[in-house]
Amino acid sequence: MSNKLLSAIEDNIFLSEGSVPIVIEGLEHSYDEKDYLPDESMHNSHELLYLREGRIELVLGNESVTLTKGSVVVIRPLVRHKVVIKSGKVDMLNLYFGFVHEYSDLEKTRESLRSNKDTQKQINSAGPSVSIPGSLAKISLESFLKFADLGITEDTEITRQPFFVIKGSEKKEINQLAERIVIEDSKNFYAKEIMVQTLTVELMIIIARAIISEWEESLRVKNGKAKELVAIAKQYMDENFDQGITVSEAAAYVFLSQGYFTRAFRDEMGISPMNYLMKKRIEKACKLLQNNEIKVSAISLQSGFSSPQRFNVAFRKQMGMTPMEYRKKYL
Repeated sequence: MSNKLLSAIEDNIFLSEGSVPIVIEGLEHSYDEKDYLPDESMHNSHELLYLREGRIELVLGNESVTLTKGSVVVIRPLVRHKVVIKSGKVDMLNLYFGFVHEYSDLEKTRESLRSNKDTQKQINSAGPSVSIPGSLAKISLESFLKFADLGITEDTEITRQPFFVIKGSEKKEINQLAERIVIEDSKNFYAKEIMVQTLTVELMIIIARAIISEWEESLRVKNGKAKELVAIAKQYMDENFDQGITVSEAAAYVFLSQGYFTRAFRDEMGISPMNYLMKKRIEKACKLLQNNEIKVSAISLQSGFSSPQRFNVAFRKQMGMTPMEYRKKYL
């Protein structure tokens, strides 16, 4: 029964995203300054590093970043990196994950991991204890999450980075999910695979939100990009408000989340995008009402309202009278 449910979950992910996330292994490490750590390590999978205690320096080629307690960083596949201990004692959790495109690849990957775990080698302090199929390095996190639909493509500044540090409010959620995945995977609980897969998908979504937030923040502080996108969205709204477009559609047009777009639009225009759309629709309705030959019900649709009832409510709220009262007063 649980296997059928797991297959159904995976099938739904394949249909909606085109690939399935899979956790290879989660490991807990404790070090102190006298412990030996290899100069470098590199894996065929993504690596999520969550620092529970202490302070380390993560070195990736010519770049480095200092991580303190609670820090989370995601390292891309095939990126050489090393950990330098900067405090007396360090406790960290490392989660290795990747993505597969086909059911056959999924089963091959799982079978390979099962076989590796059956003949498990001694845990390498610099990486997972099992060998990771090279195919997992070929699918990016952005590919799974379809960032092209959100304006983050395979060729942006963020996606070109060999790693990214989670900075926003999502950090705590990511930490908790990583801990739960490791606990669930290490126990022989009922329907363990279903729970691990569900938690893994949730983890990917939260990581996605963190990356989107970081990208949107970069728009705000770099070269007035947010201002430029608001101007483009405003023009789109001016040209299409009477077609029934929504704020969500306007945000998607400039590849921003609705929440960020709403804040940026209000900061730039002094009015929310919803109220701006409503203002444009009411202005057009007032002009059409001056023509006594056009029915009020037709005016509601021509102004971009989904129904005459919504039109009446919005018009009364904006103008202090019904559309018919406005027409009589004007005429």
